[in-house]
Amino acid sequence: MIAELLARNAAERPDQAAIFFPEGRGRHARLTFRELDEESTRLSRALAAHGVTAGMRTVLMVPPGAPFFTLVWALFKARAVLVLVDPGLGLRSIARSLREAEPEAFVGIPKAHLARLAFGWGRETLKRRIVVGRFPGAVSLDSLTGSADPRPASDDTAAILFTSGSTGPPKGVVYSHANFQAQVEMIRATYGIEPGEIDLPTFAPFALFDAALGMTTVLPEMDFRRPADVDPATILRTARRFGVTNMFGSPALVDRVGRHGGGPIPTLRRVLSAGAPVPLRTLERFVKLLPAGVQVFTPYGATEALPVASIGSDELLSETRALTERGAGVCVGRPVERMDVRILAITDRPIERMTDDVLAPPGAWGEITVSGPSVTQLYVNREESTRAAKVEGWHRMGDVGRFDDKGRLWYGGRKSHRVVTAAGTLFTDPSENVFNAHPLVKRTALVEVASRPVLCVELDDRSANRETVRRELLEIGAAVPETSGIETILFHHRFPVDIRHNAKIFRENLAVWAAKELS
Repeated sequence: MIAELLARNAAERPDQAAIFFPEGRGRHARLTFRELDEESTRLSRALAAHGVTAGMRTVLMVPPGAPFFTLVWALFKARAVLVLVDPGLGLRSIARSLREAEPEAFVGIPKAHLARLAFGWGRETLKRRIVVGRFPGAVSLDSLTGSADPRPASDDTAAILFTSGSTGPPKGVVYSHANFQAQVEMIRATYGIEPGEIDLPTFAPFALFDAALGMTTVLPEMDFRRPADVDPATILRTARRFGVTNMFGSPALVDRVGRHGGGPIPTLRRVLSAGAPVPLRTLERFVKLLPAGVQVFTPYGATEALPVASIGSDELLSETRALTERGAGVCVGRPVERMDVRILAITDRPIERMTDDVLAPPGAWGEITVSGPSVTQLYVNREESTRAAKVEGWHRMGDVGRFDDKGRLWYGGRKSHRVVTAAGTLFTDPSENVFNAHPLVKRTALVEVASRPVLCVELDDRSANRETVRRELLEIGAAVPETSGIETILFHHRFPVDIRHNAKIFRENLAVWAAKELS
């Protein structure tokens, strides 16, 4: 069980800080590993006494801080099934997600309970309502007493985590305790993380790995729903004050902090950035904040399977960059240990068996499909989605990829975003990165309008002459065979992106906008 890792770290380093959490005005309070372990054990027994039993699906809507982390570990220890939904997904998506999850318990702050009542979340299934604070009709967490020992669960389900919804409605991914334990060990081995390190996670759920890895979590003062709008000075000041050795951030946050600049953070050993491909210029800027020899690593994976592959900024900037800017796609590195990766021939139909005849030819683009101990096996109450994505223990990532002759995996974008024209099929990321090399371009997005490829462009400098940039982009595209057929360019003031990472582009929305612009 994943909670055993916390107990082990509490025994080995009881007085080490497990979490520093902000209290405002630059001040942080702390919770040691012993305190986190003891308080989560007390809460798990109190929850069990209150009827939050093993296997019970329990929604947790509490902002990052001490109560959030103690409750997560308490629910793991109680063998309840943790249900996490991003509050920024929007009311409609939250309602759909909770309807599919069928929760029996709801633990949240008063604002979350108010929304639960107003929008009917879990109305048909909830049996237990617990509030962090005070709210009519809910039992206060502070008032919970009792000491029932949680009984073993009938299954090994640990949590239901929802996808970001960047290519359709969010789906509930069913995690087992074994999935979580495998993730912890694979992350530790891939990046050489050691107990006693200090982590600055700017994506709160990633901090859950810290206590299992024996790392101290330092929560920064920020709105975790808007990483692209973070105050970079606060992030840098916090990193230096606590001597962080590890940092995790979305590409949008890494970009914002890198643009701010400043001297290196001397204690950093590594930076991890995931959620979407990290632009090469973003990496180029951010590495200036790192001590000599330290890299930004860009692990590839998804909610359903993480980590799958990894690569560092040294290789990306010195070797694969030129290939990326010539249309090769984005290199995401070699598969991590214990993860098997195959490339399926592209099809939108379910596949019943993983046989050689469904694989793409060596070196060809196809759908990335993975197998390993961290790979999840089903979606909650989504039989059709499960059937489409799962094949005999393998998970179809929904991403286009290929292997090169060095065994490196290259990413080509989402399979559903491919643009099929009379001249052939274009994949988003190989095409877009040709144009992203223009110095005035922040990012681009390839979409299809009436079987025609259309390139949407967001400029880094909005005062730039659009007609000049358009002409230069057309010249750049014409020099690469794969992009020579892209002749329509539209400028958009700011791309719509996902709530979780502020980095995944909602190409479906851009396609609708582009169709209107061209009509």
